[in-house]
Amino acid sequence: MVTRRHFLRSIAAAAALAATLPFGAQAADAGRRGPVVVELFTSQGCSSCPTADKFLAELAGRGDIIALSFHVDYWNYMGWTDPFSRADNSARQRSYKHAMGLRYVYTPQMVVDGRTQAVGSERDTVERLISEAAERPSLPVELKQTGSEIEVSIAGADGADGAVVWLVVFDRVHKTKIERGENSGRSVLNVHVVQSMIPIGKWSGQPLRVSYTTDLLTAQRGAAVLVQKKGTGPILGAAMIRPPTS
Repeated sequence: MVTRRHFLRSIAAAAALAATLPFGAQAADAGRRGPVVVELFTSQGCSSCPTADKFLAELAGRGDIIALSFHVDYWNYMGWTDPFSRADNSARQRSYKHAMGLRYVYTPQMVVDGRTQAVGSERDTVERLISEAAERPSLPVELKQTGSEIEVSIAGADGADGAVVWLVVFDRVHKTKIERGENSGRSVLNVHVVQSMIPIGKWSGQPLRVSYTTDLLTAQRGAAVLVQKKGTGPILGAAMIRPPTS
């Protein structure tokens, strides 16, 4: 759980350390392309989702992509309660709906860099969106972990109007035997399952460092940092610490 003390401590650390970053050198790297972020909104209760879950697992193996699985909770009434579903994930998807002018939320949905979206099982469309995203420059972000401490370094950029720095903690993989609902009798594999998404700082265009301590990190979990315009706007830059493969 995020406390006000933890959040204020991270902001204070950011302010204290920001001045130590070499602004000119960081800004010069601003054209470098970091990983593309692909968010899958999915549910174990949705019969159309396993195909997209499998596709996300393939994307998760690529070094140029941060693949994250957000399990929504609005399918739980269909007879199977997804153990990884979170109301916050459903709220994030609804926020994307409003930001992108969509008429409704649905699964499986993939959102690419917070800018574009497609049906998660439509591989050709998603690959095209990823390729288009890879052509855009991104904000350089570095992420380091020492035990329970995360340290984030973000470059400066001209003309920036502010963004939220999110820490996303995710489980490497889960295999689940579905006993009821639309996928009854199936075993589904879910990778990079989001367990927590915490705002740990604010970026306003100046070089920034944020230190944050959390007990959510375990041997089977990874972490990602997303620098995203307020609300669910475009993701400007991102970095990830991959969990171990075994």
